[in-house]
Amino acid sequence: MFREISRLRFVLAICVLLFGVLALAAWRYAPRSDRSEAAAKRVRPSMETALHAKGLRWGAPVFIRIFKEEKKLELWVDDGKVFKHFKTWPICKYSGTLGPKLKEGDRQAPEGFYFVPRSRMNPRSRFHLSFNLGYPNAYDRAHKRTGSALMVHGNCVSIGCYAMTDAGIEEIYSLCDAALINGQRFFRVHAFPFRMTEANMKRHGVSKWINEWNNLKGGYDWFEKAKRPPNVTVSGKQYLFSKTD
Repeated sequence: MFREISRLRFVLAICVLLFGVLALAAWRYAPRSDRSEAAAKRVRPSMETALHAKGLRWGAPVFIRIFKEEKKLELWVDDGKVFKHFKTWPICKYSGTLGPKLKEGDRQAPEGFYFVPRSRMNPRSRFHLSFNLGYPNAYDRAHKRTGSALMVHGNCVSIGCYAMTDAGIEEIYSLCDAALINGQRFFRVHAFPFRMTEANMKRHGVSKWINEWNNLKGGYDWFEKAKRPPNVTVSGKQYLFSKTD
């Protein structure tokens, strides 16, 4: 009897170990495709050279900021202490106007604080390559906003997404994919109506969205000062910001 119990414990231990290995593999690797592999192969040599010139490395954690009015997407890379600006791409097209997305079908690109784990990466997108922002987030849901499949993607067409050129999304996707493969659990995407400087806030001061934009500005200012994106939570239908671990 003692021998049978020991054997059963051994088998259970092996099963737990195998489950852990498989779970770690599933956690570590983002979805892949021939298209994403080919894109990474094309862009990695030039990207690595550019990263090295700024004291950065391929596979380091990344952070993205989007600015609607300026039609710019910035990608920042962690150097171990702060996030450094690596590159800015022009947004080829976005739909709608300044202001948040409110409901499914309004063709409005979202504004706010989002994050992308590996499960939202789509290397087989019909828009070349894409990643889902995760709209609606907790803030959007608190405000009873609806919508789905809001992405950053290629192909330069938009009905609510942020569309890049195919060449641009290949660089952006590959850098984000490499960060996830290398252990980043998710990367943050902060989408703003415009660069939230005091001058721009004053210029847009009569907008019906100014109170919401003042809340967004808290996250914008945090990163401008710390050069590390804040942890973002929602309480009382407001974004709250705190230091990340």
